[in-house]
Amino acid sequence: MATHSITVTVNGSQEYLDVPSNLTLLQLLREKLALTGTKNGCEAGECGACTVLLDGEPVNSCMVLAVEVDGHEVVTVEGLAEDDQLSALQQAFVEHNAVQCGFCTPGMLISSHALLQRNPHPTADEVREALVGNLCRCTGYVRIVEAVQDAAEKGGAT
Repeated sequence: MATHSITVTVNGSQEYLDVPSNLTLLQLLREKLALTGTKNGCEAGECGACTVLLDGEPVNSCMVLAVEVDGHEVVTVEGLAEDDQLSALQQAFVEHNAVQCGFCTPGMLISSHALLQRNPHPTADEVREALVGNLCRCTGYVRIVEAVQDAAEKGGAT
């Protein structure tokens, strides 16, 4: 299989990689860069567990080929914290017990972060709309919505 040399910025760090044509961004993050916060759920773009930011927009990393991110910027859930300090959003998830099994949490955080970047004070309905592509089987979403709104009150996505 053919390989391609790519350069991608991941969580602020520029990476130079040789990747096969069929490698997904999800596989690149988990297998080549050991960023396992991004979860492998359905591999069909349906569950949102693999959501990352690609140039600031949430995408399902299982549906993006690694060669497509050449020259772009990717942020994973690991990139939300700064200097080993949780972001306001991550802290709100902890405080509101918005995490049950935790499998969906990285995708929920990334989608919520993107929402707060474009809308610092969303309504509950706007939060629910932003999370429509992220499935959770444990929480029923109430605590997640509350956490996002609390984070918005405390400073947004930072």
